[in-house]
Amino acid sequence: MSKTMIVIPARYASTRFPGKPLSPLKGASGIAKPLVQRTWEAAMKVRGVDRVVVATDDDRIARECTRFGAEVIMTPESCGNGTERCAWVASQCPEYDLFINFQGDAPLTPPNFCEALIGAFDDVAVQVATPALRCTGDALYRLKNDRRNGRVGGTTVVFNHSADALYFSKEVLPHTSDEPSELVELPVFHHVGLYGYRRAALESYLTMKRGPLEMFEGLEQLRFLENGGTIRCVEVEERGDFWELNNPSDTAIIEKVLAEQGVE
Repeated sequence: MSKTMIVIPARYASTRFPGKPLSPLKGASGIAKPLVQRTWEAAMKVRGVDRVVVATDDDRIARECTRFGAEVIMTPESCGNGTERCAWVASQCPEYDLFINFQGDAPLTPPNFCEALIGAFDDVAVQVATPALRCTGDALYRLKNDRRNGRVGGTTVVFNHSADALYFSKEVLPHTSDEPSELVELPVFHHVGLYGYRRAALESYLTMKRGPLEMFEGLEQLRFLENGGTIRCVEVEERGDFWELNNPSDTAIIEKVLAEQGVE
């Protein structure tokens, strides 16, 4: 019987948003909780998971997580991204087979996204998987507006007929009209920053060469593609508005959704 762990990577240093995991987000009652707590609370709602941990190398984040009751695993400062943090956690927890990288800046991630991702591993050929959400007109506008204003916002993904990823980008791919018809199903997929890995995939990631696409885009998952690996994309359905805290300007968007959903 396989065992599944959710890992929430959290780092204090960030070029665009230093200290982001501790950034306060107000809920429906007006009470503020740090981003890392809201993300942990979202992860705790996922069914079919044996353990949820926060992985960080920062004592400030660790103390805050301990305060609200989350389990923390300290990782080396040498971990360069969330996947490397997950790989470190996997090395310390040999009894687990499947690891879910639950992005620390996505507190609006609904449980069904993660549950659908776990279900993808019923296919024994899948080594790495990630969700993709078809953009609504409003979501496409926000993605394009970020780029027009010089902000690095959400990520898009394009994939083949087998649902294996072809490319991930901070640009909005594929190109579409700025005013798409409401009658046309948009071909743009917002990449939900959630990953599932089998243990072997994490172990191999640490041996892979970091390529130019990963470095230019700043997207860690491209390391798998640049080294000949595959990532299965799992199309998920939106239940409410999904957005990530990429920039300080996203705070108001997320707080509005928390209020609308009645999240305290």
